[in-house]
Amino acid sequence: GNDLKALMKVYLPAIEGHVPDDMVRTVRAFLEFCYIVRQNVITDNTLNELKDALQCFHQYREVFRDLGVRPDGFSLPRQHSLTHYKVLICLFGAPNGLCTSITESKHITAIKKPWRRSSKPNTLGQILQTNQRLSQLAGA
Repeated sequence: GNDLKALMKVYLPAIEGHVPDDMVRTVRAFLEFCYIVRQNVITDNTLNELKDALQCFHQYREVFRDLGVRPDGFSLPRQHSLTHYKVLICLFGAPNGLCTSITESKHITAIKKPWRRSSKPNTLGQILQTNQRLSQLAGA
């Protein structure tokens, strides 16, 4: 929440002059993307800015591969999910106020805890059954 906003304000000044310019540009493009997504109102112009920021991020992040920081490049699920933001914003509106901790806590409750309770073979069926029973107990 607020800690992240405060940190985002100091990232660029903190790294500028200490890392290559393209790394600074990569972080700047990513932060720009984050700032746009956090807006309360997102217009067509804002969506175009979002697309541009993401394109810059993808263009400049290659510096990490070129310098050997990530020799195999990036194939991270969270970075991939950025490509879906524009469509999802069009479908569901601005995600301001949402954060990954909400979905992470739901993932722990719905998947991780039931998986630990399972006997491991046919885990999907056991997880679904556990969640169904927990829902029934909560409704009782």
